[in-house]
Amino acid sequence: MIEERPDEQIVEGLAARILALPPAALRLRIAVSGPPGSGKSTLAEALVACLNREAEQAVLVPMDGFHLDNRVLDARGLRARKGAPETFDAHGFLTLIQRLGSEADVIAPVFDRVRDIAIAGAQVIAPAHRIAVVEGNYLLLNDAPWSGLRPLWDLSVALDVPMPVLEDRLIRRWQAHGHSADAARARAMGNDIPNARRIVAHSAPADVTL
Repeated sequence: MIEERPDEQIVEGLAARILALPPAALRLRIAVSGPPGSGKSTLAEALVACLNREAEQAVLVPMDGFHLDNRVLDARGLRARKGAPETFDAHGFLTLIQRLGSEADVIAPVFDRVRDIAIAGAQVIAPAHRIAVVEGNYLLLNDAPWSGLRPLWDLSVALDVPMPVLEDRLIRRWQAHGHSADAARARAMGNDIPNARRIVAHSAPADVTL
């Protein structure tokens, strides 16, 4: 694991806060946002597990299913920037989050990291899922069209991690994927860290910052 496991008291506190929210007509939409390497995926997974201890009521909805395909990125000259805001189908993702608040049964894409592709229709958000925990880098970004997400969240959580810690985690992440130390540093510093700085500089405040 690159990111540390989240503190159990923090997870339980967030779960309690979510359960205390006024009920939504269909489901609550919870944002867990932060730069790459901040631990948002780990936190979101732990939060869903905590919410589902007694009954399955929460579902994890990752933003990564909306990565543009590598062929599209190649055609647009964006392959080296994969993971930046412009390399996602942001309008499609916005539509999904809107649908989570208005439709009981929603189908979503997921991202297969082994094959490095998004798979359409691979996740079902069912009527029993009255809490959708959405995780991703750009959930609070002020730039359009991402800024359209902001009013849709019933609760937003952001992870604030010092940049040197992010750099270390991201370099080690790329090394774990088989890159040499120099290549891992180049990948992290050339793309991930610029994205992280953009998130820090251009995101709206969250309801909860950890």
